[in-house]
This record gives sequence, structure tokens and C-alpha cells, in this order.
Amino acid sequence: MSEKIVQLLYRSQRNWLASAGKTDAEECVSAPCPACLEEHRAKLHYFIHRAQPIHLVLPAFPAKSPNRTKVLGDLPDLGEYVGLSALQSLCDYIGHFHRSGARITICSDGHVFGDVVGVADDVVTGYRASLARMIAGARWPSLELYGLDDAFGGTDYPRLRGVLELEYAPPVADLKKSVRTDIGTRTLFNGIHRFMFEDAVGVKGDTVSRTALRNESKELAYRTISRSNAWSRVVAERFPRAIRLSIHPQSPHSGKIGVRLLRTEDAWLTPWHGVVLDDGTKLSLVKKWDAEKIHASVVWRNGRPSHFVDPRPALTS
Repeated sequence: MSEKIVQLLYRSQRNWLASAGKTDAEECVSAPCPACLEEHRAKLHYFIHRAQPIHLVLPAFPAKSPNRTKVLGDLPDLGEYVGLSALQSLCDYIGHFHRSGARITICSDGHVFGDVVGVADDVVTGYRASLARMIAGARWPSLELYGLDDAFGGTDYPRLRGVLELEYAPPVADLKKSVRTDIGTRTLFNGIHRFMFEDAVGVKGDTVSRTALRNESKELAYRTISRSNAWSRVVAERFPRAIRLSIHPQSPHSGKIGVRLLRTEDAWLTPWHGVVLDDGTKLSLVKKWDAEKIHASVVWRNGRPSHFVDPRPALTS
């Protein structure tokens, strides 16, 4: 049973070796090897032997990017809806093999590093509240949200971030050394740095030179990863038995499994850094500027923009 469940988890994984064109990851993507299973066997057996829902945790869904050339607004849209639906479906699939099913705690991390990435706390709060309404409205029973306020109590987020940094964050100097010496950390840093630079260009435009923005975003990327690592330690402490999922690509035998929420050509792209494009045959995650380049149309739902459509590929196929 555990082998089947791991295969489900690895079926649509984000794998940084695969995203870099390394074919040695392909076998583990399609059929996890014994080393892949070993990372998660004990945790799976704990829930299976007790006939309990398998618990998975996913730090994700922080807030929309502040770069309006990439996203449609501050609030969740079709991207989040499809991504959350995919997580619920994953739990449903696990329930086919494990009668008790599964549940996913989404450890929403917007308040963890919102100040670093340029998103105000009230915007993060609004985003999370909208996510909660989306989950409740869709009646996805296996999904729940957990945030910085749940971990430490209260809503004084600057104070909570101070506690997080003081008690859980690794020194940035150690992180910089790891980026130089560890390929996995370096791959993560490069991915985060790219997003930070894109956001800086989109927000500040031509008011600052691209060289200055690139250097500034590099330091912000280090701080973001430091905070993210701190939050990861909190999550591990609060949910020690849970299977760890990640929104970022992972190496095949990592203690975390990188999950892909939507079809996309960019292994690092997420619903909060992009938009959904419906081409009449499939839904894909792209950046807003890419949808605009092909003159796709914005679709509105419930009084706000939801996604883009361009049915021409389906009509000409």
C-alpha cells in the first residue's frame, strides 16, 4: 500500500533534476525507487497501521506576487482554485488505497516573509481569508489552513516574525555558504532569486537600474529562504509525523516531495506567481505577460478577474 501511495505522490512531482534536464531523475518520477520510498515509509506506516488519515503538510499559498505584470490581482483566482482542487484530488486518490484517506495542512506562509517580498500583512490576511472561503465553498473536506498566527498565537505579525527569526532561522551567512557548496540549495536560491528579480522589475520599473535590482533581489532571496527554512522548522516541530510536501522542485531522494499543482512549462511557477490560461483543450499556468502577448482575453468571475482564455489552438487543431 505504501508503495502505491508514494507513486501517487511522485506522479506529478516537481523535480529539480528533471527541470534542469537531468534524465537520471526520470525513473524516480515515474516509478519511485527503494531509496525514494525509504524516506517516507516510516511516516506512512504510522498512519496506515493505525487506520488514520495520512497527514501531509505543504508550506504554500502565501499571497499573490506584488508584480502585476505576472498576476491578475491580490486575491486568489482560478489558479488557486485549480491548485487546491488538485490537492483535494490527491487525498481522494490516496483514499482509494487507504480507507481512512488523507488530509493536507496547507501551512500558508505569507505572513512569514511578506515584509521581505513586499506584500503588506493586511493583503496577506485578505488572501488567506479568501482561500478559506474558497475551501469552505467548494467543500473540500481534506484541506485545512495553518499560519504564523496559529503557530505562535496573536496577529502582531512583526513580533511573530521576530520570534521566528530569533528561535528558528539559520544564519544568512550559513545559507550563503550552502548556496556555494550544495547544488540543491543553489538551485533553490536561483529559482527564488529569479522570482524576486522579476517582482522587483515589475514593481519598480525603470526607477532603479536592473543591476541594482538584481543585487537587491539577491539579498532579499537569501532572507526569503532563511525565513522559509525557519518556517519549515516550525512546521516540522508542530507536525513531526506528517509527510512533507513542497511547492518547490526537490531532488528525487529528498525528505520532501515537490508537488505540481497545475500544468506549466516552468517547473518553478505557482498560482501566486502566474495566471491560468485556458486554450480550449487544457488549463496551463503562465505569467500574465505571456497571456497578454498572445492577446488572450481576461475572464471575470464574481466581480474580479479569474483567468485568461484563448480558444484558437483548439479551433485550429
